[in-house]
Amino acid sequence: MSMHEELSGSEQIEMSVVQQRLLTVADDVGHILIRGAFSSNIKERRDCSTAVFGATGNLVAQADHMPIHIGSLLWGVRALLNRYGSDGFEDGEAFVMNDPYLAGGTHLPDISIITPVFIDRKNCFFVGNIAHHADVGGPTPGSVSGNSPTIFHEGIRIPPIRIARKGHVDHDVINLITQNTRNPIEGALDLQNQIGANERGCVLLNEVVQDHGLQNIQRAETSIIKYTKRRIQNEVNKLPDGEFTATRFLDDDGRASEPVTLKVKAIIDGVHLTFDFTGSGNQAGGAVNLSNSSLEATVAYAVKSLLAPDVPGNSGLFESINTILPERSIVNPISPAAVAARAVTSNRLAGAIFDAIGQALPKEKRMGSSNDSTSLIVLAGFNPETRESFVYPESIGGGAGARFLADGMDAVHVHTVNSTNLPIEVLELEYPLRCNEYSLVVDSGGPGRTRGGLGIAREICAVDVECSLTIRSDGHLFAAPGTDGGKSGSTTKIFHKCKNKNSTELRSKSTLTLKPGESVRVETLGGGGLGPPEQRNSKSVKQDLADGKITVEAAKIHYSI
Repeated sequence: MSMHEELSGSEQIEMSVVQQRLLTVADDVGHILIRGAFSSNIKERRDCSTAVFGATGNLVAQADHMPIHIGSLLWGVRALLNRYGSDGFEDGEAFVMNDPYLAGGTHLPDISIITPVFIDRKNCFFVGNIAHHADVGGPTPGSVSGNSPTIFHEGIRIPPIRIARKGHVDHDVINLITQNTRNPIEGALDLQNQIGANERGCVLLNEVVQDHGLQNIQRAETSIIKYTKRRIQNEVNKLPDGEFTATRFLDDDGRASEPVTLKVKAIIDGVHLTFDFTGSGNQAGGAVNLSNSSLEATVAYAVKSLLAPDVPGNSGLFESINTILPERSIVNPISPAAVAARAVTSNRLAGAIFDAIGQALPKEKRMGSSNDSTSLIVLAGFNPETRESFVYPESIGGGAGARFLADGMDAVHVHTVNSTNLPIEVLELEYPLRCNEYSLVVDSGGPGRTRGGLGIAREICAVDVECSLTIRSDGHLFAAPGTDGGKSGSTTKIFHKCKNKNSTELRSKSTLTLKPGESVRVETLGGGGLGPPEQRNSKSVKQDLADGKITVEAAKIHYSI
């Protein structure tokens, strides 16, 4: 389908050019944000996102960063407009926010900066960025504990408030925020960098307007959103009508020990696509609840990935999807439910949506389930070299699901968490820590005609310091299932290793203290396989053996080699 068949050829070209210009603005803001960051979580792991919005709050362009963040930025702009109205902004302002219930946030460490963009004294756009700060306070370093009982235990809550006026940063606001964290200097510098990145976005948007004209851009904005919505509807129309159900399970809710159900029914009716989450678990007692913005972002990501990965990411994507959310459930909590571990639920839910829609897709477009446990550890303590406290957060990737014609990718982040692992050199340079092992987990990929990707083994040692360890993980009980006869991958395993080399396996959500010389070892999920293992090409099995990805024993059991 061509881009907007009702548009003339010149209008289609203009729309396409404007779309690319706006996307370039979002990309450039992201590059500045990453290059200027002080936290390793932003500058190295790239746990951040950027986007451009129209004056009425429509998402127009988003950079390819963290899918879970985009819902938060979209809801943040909505919160600003609801709070101040369309005429309540002045040139030179910027706003800060993070609260899931007051400002559309995902969880408190993700702090957004949103800046109105003025053209000829009129607010015509918003540019926004969001970055995961290493700490925002609360009783647990890193502010991401999986077992916090309420949001009041998760750090400082920030509703939409002005952090810059008339082009000048309000350092009182920055101090108020950062003095409630364990890294006040780093946090203050990162907030100022976020504000500065948006200022560059304002300059770039003014240049786009100068080149194309405001009316032309606004007309193109409407067309871009309509195009995305139509593309999704057309792809839905190609699918068979029906109801397709899938279920996933969390190991626990962060406090109780019972598994938590995540259930989704994809309802396809012509061009309409509805996701019904009835049957999902009740609002969790721990921190695995999924905020509304996170839920919306998760659904939009899955639909785009499966149906139209090339379609521009904007509000048209969200407009093409309907959801049914049971009240006071894990996918629709009410304040003050804790949400710090929302990524665990988001990724597991994305896997369920992939399974549900996958039932309606041709076999060649299906894939095995991916590592969706989002294992995260936080090590924190006092660094004797810098004479300052440190907080080191790290989410660790795993194996992707097998595809129809290819094995799943090894050692990658998947679904709504699209960050990278911290390089060992940076880890050991910036923190009093040592990486004892960084490798693939042998035999972790689910056997199949095509094999699931391998998980990651990462062992971090507290060299000469005592530090706290926070674990926020999942998939210790439930592996990534295979598809069409493929087998499941491995489960997550996390060990506390003492100096006497004794190891204790830890729960998926837990905290403890590492004494000097002790370490934590994380083994993440492997991806699920696709198709019967006995159909796997013998050359591929032999290559896996040669590469050390499977053992001889596994080859004999699953592939009769």
